Parts: sequence; structure tokens; C-alpha cells
Amino acid sequence: MQHGKVIAYASRQLNPYEVNYPTHDLVLEAVVFALKIWRHYLYGESCDVFTDHKSPKYIFTQRELNMRQTRWLELLKDYDTNIQYHPGKANIVADALSRKSGMIAGRCSHVCIKVFDLSAGQD
Repeated sequence: MQHGKVIAYASRQLNPYEVNYPTHDLVLEAVVFALKIWRHYLYGESCDVFTDHKSPKYIFTQRELNMRQTRWLELLKDYDTNIQYHPGKANIVADALSRKSGMIAGRCSHVCIKVFDLSAGQD
């Protein structure tokens, strides 16, 4: 988001092995996917990640992680991210895109990344 408006969307299909991931891993995978796609914009910048699940907020405080989560955590540490919970019902724009009728519940995730331009207004 920039100035409160969405500037880009991204999506992809799950790989066959990802279909069996638990929901909290799918949400974290969506965050990692977004960071990889927009890494050239986000690296070195402060960004907020809004998700409709609370579980990614607590990834940094977990004591035991599997190898996949450990790998994702290492990637997340490379970025200055702040993961925030944003209720799904309050996210009307992403709701219309990600919650189509007929889709399997729990298999659709969305990520909204908000990048703050710290140099704006310093002219």
C-alpha cells in the first residue's frame, strides 16, 4: 500500500505438497512469497505486513520450529518487517479478491504489504 492505496497484487497456485501444509504455514508462505517477489523494493526499507491470521505474529517467539519454518524465519530476518494482524472482515478489498464463492475454506491467504517512504517530505 502506498498512501493508503494498493499498488500491486500477487497470487499463485499451491504446489501439490503445499496443499497439506497447516494454515499457519500457508500464511507464512504467502508472506515469504510476497517478500521474494518485491525484494528489490523492500530490501532496506521498513515495511508492515498485514495478514488476516494471528499466527505469523508469533513466529519470532516460537521455541521449536521445523526446518521449513526456520528457513522462512531466516529470510524474514533479512527484512525490516512488522507483521500485524488485520481482521479479514475489515479488509474489504482483499476480501473480494481472495474469498470467491466455491473456494476451499482455509486455503486462500492474502498479504498486504505497506511500504513507508522515509525520504518523502525531506526535500
